[in-house]
Amino acid sequence: MADMRHLRFLHGRGDRTVPVMTNTQRNREVITEAFEALSVGDPRPFVAAFADDSTWTFPGSWTWSGSWAPKTRIVEELLRPLMAQFADRYTARADAIVADGDHVVVQAHGGATTHAGERYDQTYCYVFRMRDGLIEEVIEHCDTALVERVLRPLVP
Repeated sequence: MADMRHLRFLHGRGDRTVPVMTNTQRNREVITEAFEALSVGDPRPFVAAFADDSTWTFPGSWTWSGSWAPKTRIVEELLRPLMAQFADRYTARADAIVADGDHVVVQAHGGATTHAGERYDQTYCYVFRMRDGLIEEVIEHCDTALVERVLRPLVP
């Protein structure tokens, strides 16, 4: 593998080479595990992957545009109010995960039904910036027209 490093151990008569996980691989693994849990409706590993000083941003000029920081605000003012709008368990599945150093990009789809009976079948492109194996920043791109149509607005 091109980005795999190895440690060499010498033991008496022979030696062996043991692969060591690179920063890129570790970051990809953290995000992969978070999305595996989200795919069955468990947000805990995803939330646990955020650094305390993390930031979540919706770019653009639509109702939800803005940033939430730190992690406590992300959870209390973004994720909890968002998830409270759903009548059933929200799930999200990664369709593609690409990692390079401190950045992990995820193409995903997810959904649930709102309390008003509207389907929220969303597509995403997340750009994660990682630090020390934790999410430092996420920039979320999604179907903004769907958000505007079926969800109540949040104010950052």
